Amino acid sequence: MKMNNFIKSISMPNDWLVELKNTSSLNSLYKPIDFIKQELSRDKEITPPINKIFNAFNFCSFLSTKVVIFGQDPYFQKGLANGLAFSVDEDKTLPASLKNIYKEIENDLGAVINKSGCLKNWANQGVLLLNASLSVEISYPGSHSNIGWEDFIYDVIKSLNKKGGIVFMLWGNNAKKYVKRIDQANNLVLTSSHPSPLSAHKGFFGCKHFSKCNTYLIKNKYSPIKW
Repeated sequence: MKMNNFIKSISMPNDWLVELKNTSSLNSLYKPIDFIKQELSRDKEITPPINKIFNAFNFCSFLSTKVVIFGQDPYFQKGLANGLAFSVDEDKTLPASLKNIYKEIENDLGAVINKSGCLKNWANQGVLLLNASLSVEISYPGSHSNIGWEDFIYDVIKSLNKKGGIVFMLWGNNAKKYVKRIDQANNLVLTSSHPSPLSAHKGFFGCKHFSKCNTYLIKNKYSPIKW
């Protein structure tokens, strides 16, 4: 399948396509997409489904983006990942990492408005829920961490750097590697450990990223996020 046809099949929103074409002509997509095509031809199971890999962009346009939350891999269990970092569909049980995110929101702000596993409400408010890798082989965490997604994420950051005034939340070591690519003079960068039960106590709990984010947004004349 030609690149343009593949992009059409995954329905990346037009404003993101325009911005990313201006940044890199979308060249950074060739490597990961080619890898995924080869894996599928070998009957490997990839998650999220192909038509959901770019859901972070589908539910949060370039124009509306004011917060970026970086995770690591999509959930590697079959049927969980829906293309939004940390999110699952409404009918799924809350994953442990998301439970810890809600726990931190409650400790930080005193209330959680959305307690379902689906984070589309955040995305619709301008939160780009982006994993460091946009895909993973089912049952094999980290399996797509070196297939080329990194270069694509760099292009996303380049585009957002030109916009400025963005809050970047980077959780976990795989996400923190992008710090050096962010224009820290014109954006707010917040880092912590990953909210996984294995690491949340190493800096995620007590980070107060959600209140810090809203304080920055209000200061820059944006509406705060209703977490």
